[in-house]
Amino acid sequence: MKRRELRELAEGGVLLTSRALEAGWPRRSLTRHLRGEGWVRLQTGAWAEPGAARNLVTQLRAVQLLRPQLVVSHCSAAVLWRIETLTHPSPAPLEFTDTELIHRRRDKGVRVHRIPLTGDEVAERNGLRFTTVNRTLADLLRSGPRDEALVAVESALSRRRVGRVRRAPLTSLTTLTATLDTPLQGAARARGWLDLADPRSGSPAETITRLRMYDAGLYPESQAELLTPDGRQVFLDFFFRREGLAVEIEGYAYHGTRDSHRRDMARFNRILQCPEVRSLLRYSAEDVFHRPAQIVQEIGGALRRPVGAA
Repeated sequence: MKRRELRELAEGGVLLTSRALEAGWPRRSLTRHLRGEGWVRLQTGAWAEPGAARNLVTQLRAVQLLRPQLVVSHCSAAVLWRIETLTHPSPAPLEFTDTELIHRRRDKGVRVHRIPLTGDEVAERNGLRFTTVNRTLADLLRSGPRDEALVAVESALSRRRVGRVRRAPLTSLTTLTATLDTPLQGAARARGWLDLADPRSGSPAETITRLRMYDAGLYPESQAELLTPDGRQVFLDFFFRREGLAVEIEGYAYHGTRDSHRRDMARFNRILQCPEVRSLLRYSAEDVFHRPAQIVQEIGGALRRPVGAA
């Protein structure tokens, strides 16, 4: 009997060794044959077909084919929903929730959460099962850390461009709050963190900047609306109205083009035309993620500086 071609046995670009063996391929020579054809091992017992991208979806599919009771969750599910996180696209464990609450095996590069999950909290797309938007965000809020969770929450609450795709808000604070009513471990802390969320945040860097200011006891207005003398509308990332201090986070690292960077510069100049603004501090995303203490120190110093001081 003629054996089926290995590509015919693959699902979504992933071949399970078990399927090849069931189809009559000899165990002794299978690995040699796969490598000779250019297949790439994703997990023990799972291979990516020649030429296929070893992206997140392919890696998640391999794990789920090997262990069908696992549902993609937490940061991995967030990426599938185009929700920004601090973890991805950096190397990070593939995250799943075990619907049967029995998984104890430790796989390299895979993190499995054993918590209850209902059928209406699972979505499916292209054969991949993953937690719904609200369940994903609730999981992140319950498990922490705080900054990771709130970056994801604020991304989902607002209109964002993620990669090359511009998407609408994915949920609301009201809906997410209701999701946290489920009495799971960490729910009380999660509700406290959710109180810090601001749907007006425009990027992960803005979220982290605001949280660092909150931690230091500084509470600016977010997306404060001002008018230039010629009537043009300006929204400030952060504004300390009494002191007249505006704080802006430059978008070059996230907007990604020099044109958008130039538009930011023009916007900064318009901000300085607003009569309420007496001083302006600007920071890049790199400053936010690598020098947050310095940012908070400079903002605090500017707030303590007497009005009109040089």
